[in-house]
Amino acid sequence: MKENQFETIKRIDDSGSEYWSSRDLAKILEYSDYRNFQTVIQKAKLACENSGAVIHNHFVEATDMVSLGSGAEKAIETMYLSRYACYLIVQNSDPTKVVVAKGQTYFAIQTHRQETTDNLIEDNKRVFLREEMKKHNTSLMQAASMAGVESFAIFQNSGYRGLYGGLTAQDIHVRKKLSKSQQIQDHMNSEELAANLFRATQTDAKIRRENIKGENNANLAHFEVGQKVRNTIHNIGGTMSENLPVVDSISKAKTRIMREEKKRLKK
Repeated sequence: MKENQFETIKRIDDSGSEYWSSRDLAKILEYSDYRNFQTVIQKAKLACENSGAVIHNHFVEATDMVSLGSGAEKAIETMYLSRYACYLIVQNSDPTKVVVAKGQTYFAIQTHRQETTDNLIEDNKRVFLREEMKKHNTSLMQAASMAGVESFAIFQNSGYRGLYGGLTAQDIHVRKKLSKSQQIQDHMNSEELAANLFRATQTDAKIRRENIKGENNANLAHFEVGQKVRNTIHNIGGTMSENLPVVDSISKAKTRIMREEKKRLKK
């Protein structure tokens, strides 16, 4: 029994996403009675729920067509499984079977690789968006200056208050338990950075487009744009920026990207 047999039963859907059929997996894991395997699936679904994951993102009820040998086909119920679902299933399968131990090793390694890839994608998104924030913050401050803004701290807080439901930069520091030396935007995930980037670019454009003059008017414009971004997040069912998790520093994300790039070049 080779571990790559788990790979050979992998399927790819029209969008390019990988999945496994529970019927195929049951055979490889040597469950002759599918009803016994359904018990394992239920345990795996419970483990999925307990981990905080959304069950239907990993376990999807479906129908497979099987040949009856006479040229006819029969529809049978199955479950389409993500790689994570397969990992949970082998963790809850009969540990006395050699093939189960091999499956545990295979899916543990593959799940770790997927997590590493996902984390690297997030790191790259964060680094890109953080650099964009720096550029557009500079442009925004220039627009604010031309509008007559003298207190850039108040101007910046106007935008934060709009986007963060009244919170200032200091309030955000406290809420997210950041030290004074830690910059807020250096500890935002890509979702939060994207919201702030939209706030900055749209305020910049609004001030220039409408030729806004006067410090109070510029502050109000920044607040209103931030508030509109917040309302949009609310309307689409998103997470409010103040409730998004704090992540490690952007410098650590850059270090991880560089480390992975060095590994890639060595191959």
